[in-house]
Amino acid sequence: MESTVDLLIENAKVYNAFTHSFTEKSVYIKDGRFLHISEGPEEGLSAIVRIDAKGMHMIPGLIDIHMHIESSMTVPGIFSDAVLPHGVTTVVADPHEIANVFGIEGIRAFMEEETLLDIFYGIPSSVPSTSKILETTGGEIGIHEIRVLLEDPRVLCLGEVMNFKDIVTDEESLSNRIIRLCNEIKPTLAIEGHCPRVTGLDLSRFLYHGIDADHTQQSPESISEKISNGMFLEIQEKSITEENIRVLVENSFYEHFALITDDVMADKLLTGHLDRIVRKAIAFGLPAEKAVYASTYTPARRMGLRDRGSIAPGKLADFIFLEDLEGFRIHKVFKKGKEVGKVSAGSHTHSFPERFLDSIMCRRAAAADFTINASGTGTALVNCIAIQKAGTFTSRIQKKVTISNGILDWESSGSALIAVMERYGKTGDTAYGLVENAISGRGAIATTWAHDHHNVMVMGTSRKYMAIAQNRLLDIKGGYVVVENGRVTAEARLEVGGIVSLSPIEELGKSLQEVREAMRRLGYDNTNEIMSFSTLSLPVSPEIKITDKGIMETRTQKMIPLIDEYLE
Repeated sequence: MESTVDLLIENAKVYNAFTHSFTEKSVYIKDGRFLHISEGPEEGLSAIVRIDAKGMHMIPGLIDIHMHIESSMTVPGIFSDAVLPHGVTTVVADPHEIANVFGIEGIRAFMEEETLLDIFYGIPSSVPSTSKILETTGGEIGIHEIRVLLEDPRVLCLGEVMNFKDIVTDEESLSNRIIRLCNEIKPTLAIEGHCPRVTGLDLSRFLYHGIDADHTQQSPESISEKISNGMFLEIQEKSITEENIRVLVENSFYEHFALITDDVMADKLLTGHLDRIVRKAIAFGLPAEKAVYASTYTPARRMGLRDRGSIAPGKLADFIFLEDLEGFRIHKVFKKGKEVGKVSAGSHTHSFPERFLDSIMCRRAAAADFTINASGTGTALVNCIAIQKAGTFTSRIQKKVTISNGILDWESSGSALIAVMERYGKTGDTAYGLVENAISGRGAIATTWAHDHHNVMVMGTSRKYMAIAQNRLLDIKGGYVVVENGRVTAEARLEVGGIVSLSPIEELGKSLQEVREAMRRLGYDNTNEIMSFSTLSLPVSPEIKITDKGIMETRTQKMIPLIDEYLE
């Protein structure tokens, strides 16, 4: 008896996730799912539509299980339209950025947006990333909010647990109570971690508490140690090096890692998403068949997504045609058996509360607000945050700065001043620090996209220019502003909570590229200028950062004074 399917794919080199190989097959699709994969035409099956793949490689849709939509500085609806053409058909988003600003209301606003892309969620586990004693946020996620979110079937994991000190030193800490609650209500829930440079006994303690995945920057040594101790690794772009790929390949660690993006900003999103990570991994030595495996099957398995990640009977018909396997050039993308067309840029209809669009409750700064008073005369030994040319890690250095008429003469020190101003109308606190290897030109940078608390952060080499940048930031209701020689030369408006935009991705991407170029002109030297600056305020990233409460040594969570001592 003959039956009819919706779509038949012929002459495709079909990827088999179970053998890690390609074979020419015919693929039958019915009601958005794969029905049958055969050597050739199958008697008893006819198709309404036939597609001749002409020998192209056919792989499952890409699955990104660790990412933050807010890092693309856009909303779910716009994000969906932007990533589908890049072959990404499923993501697991950790919305801890919007949660830091608006709490559970912000998470629900994201979840309510309708998208063609399948968006699952991780529950933000660390909002704030440390504690309200160490940083001020607009929202908090506690036990009650966790219970509510666990009831949602779209929740697949507990998002990255960041507070290492909280985990290993206090069994009754909020982080540990959240993990126990998840284990009680959803015992199979994946528990995601954030443990950069954690090794030895400390790593074992982290794993002991049930946190068995990490997405932070890896080295060959950390890859071997973490996987050997049962940890699943999520490999993002900054961990893709020849040395790291060699360790994964030589040890056949293919079952124990997935390729992920973590953060892709709007300007980078114009040219790629997870597909770009796959291309880079292949270029650095990961066999193409294994790169497909690590971007489809292992991420699906990690998150318990049993209905996708492979081209097999019963699975969702999310798939990609590749013109070139090694170069990973995408020809067409299909979602549930239907081709995804290019979505034209345009305005986005949203249902966010009006208060989401006017949320920066910070006083306007004057140049005097960036004057640092100092007692004594002569010089002061000052603690500085030293940035690197690659990545987001920092180090602590000390330098001597002249004191003149009771004022720390930081403008003549060769370092930039950084100020974090509380923006939620709770305390009005401002903290100050000096930054080394930052900007050298006469100007300033201001942002509300300051991980993870998203207070107002300003850095500059001139008090006057810092005030100009901060004022303009408030005028545009949040985002990024660059001032050069007293003039605003670049800005990106992030009107929703100061962290995401409703603008078309092309428009936002162009603005961000202009911000990058302006930062470079000021001398900011980093492989990702925007992320480097924005994470100077992230108090769970090594080694020294700043919040609205002050400068912090992140491993011990101890505050560090700006002026260490006064010298004669």
